[in-house]
Amino acid sequence: MTLTPVLNRLDRDLDAALDRLMALLRIPSISTDPAYAGDCQSAADWLVSDLASIGFAAEKRPTPGHPMVVAHGGEGAPHLLFYGHYDVQPVDPIELWDRPPFEPAVEDTPRGKVIRGRGTSDDKGQLMTFIEAMRAWVAENGALPCKITIFLEGEEESGSPSLVPFLKENAAELKADFAMICDTTMFDGRVPAITTQLRGLLAEEVILTGPARDLHSGMYGGLAVNPIHVLARIVADLHDEDGRVTLEGFYDDVPELPEAIRAQWEALGFDPARFLGDVGLSVPAGEAGRTPLEKLWSRPTAEVNGIWGGYTGEGFKTVLPSKASAKISFRLVGDQDPEKIHAAFVRHVETRLPADVTAEFPNGHGAPASRMRTDDPAFEAARRALGEEWGMEAAFIGSGGSIPIAGYFQELLGVDSMLIGFGRDDDQIHSPNEKYDLESFHKGMRSWARILAALAG
Repeated sequence: MTLTPVLNRLDRDLDAALDRLMALLRIPSISTDPAYAGDCQSAADWLVSDLASIGFAAEKRPTPGHPMVVAHGGEGAPHLLFYGHYDVQPVDPIELWDRPPFEPAVEDTPRGKVIRGRGTSDDKGQLMTFIEAMRAWVAENGALPCKITIFLEGEEESGSPSLVPFLKENAAELKADFAMICDTTMFDGRVPAITTQLRGLLAEEVILTGPARDLHSGMYGGLAVNPIHVLARIVADLHDEDGRVTLEGFYDDVPELPEAIRAQWEALGFDPARFLGDVGLSVPAGEAGRTPLEKLWSRPTAEVNGIWGGYTGEGFKTVLPSKASAKISFRLVGDQDPEKIHAAFVRHVETRLPADVTAEFPNGHGAPASRMRTDDPAFEAARRALGEEWGMEAAFIGSGGSIPIAGYFQELLGVDSMLIGFGRDDDQIHSPNEKYDLESFHKGMRSWARILAALAG
């Protein structure tokens, strides 16, 4: 099996590939709104038909929510599992769109041609890059280079309520040597990348209660305990003067960054001044003694996401509140255990409570971090293939956010993931006027063809 004819076909058939993508983009598969349930079914049907046209044995699988699409094709090692999602975000506020969100089109911009419309980058354009690569491979070689399973979800944008039960019920069928997830971005819009570590997340809410009701601050202030004062001290004590989190044992399971990965990150030339300047900031904060990319990708954090209590409406009300609340999130790395961190947070709060103040901790939930085995030769082969396509050495990078599917694949299938995407930071996913660069779509298809060739050997 040869690669060059596949790449040539992808170049030659770009317009036809765009037409297929446009057809999928026109289906308003908004998973979170029940009014679009029929459209989610239509998107799944469209994908089943398209995959069958390539030679896959494709099925639409029912769930209590929107269906999954599962398809099998090819034979031989390695066995690759490709994941994407066909559902999209709602389009509100519709008045901020420059064109109807489900009437996609290619537009000229000062930075080049883009595909404009809801789902172009997240995730229909991305998932079609690897479907098109496989279409070209079959057309030129008569067969896929190895065994491939396609797994497409319809609820990613609405919390994936059916995902874990489906994975558990179908683990034997879906288990593979590697999972390939195309729902990420390049680094800085220029450098191709494989995301190999994802921070986990622990979400906490704390509610402090003092007096039995809101009190007049003139009558009670100075004598009665104020829960907002107590909460402010608790929050302030989450970090020391060097920006380190003070929870007991918080850093016990945090590994140091391997030197090879550190060198790759340093070579990326990340500009923190530009990164912060884009959001009106100038001075890096956070943990002292750590590089900016370490802070974003490989170090744990504690952030206050919301804090409230008392009267916050128009005007002024001299109230001493009965309650004060905060929502706090912890981004986790390495082997940090969400349950262990939760217990440490509870102790942090309870040891700082004065008499007459109680604490509640509703809705705490979390998931651990994910790290991939980059010492496996397959990761290096994929990295080289990306570099050959983009003309720049690809990097193993981290992600400050959390992508739960990668963790589920590790936990439920025992499979590591290569997270390889071609989005850009300015794609405006989840926002009006979402776009996907035409270059990302074209070179994304070519990249997957090269990766398939590299992994199939």
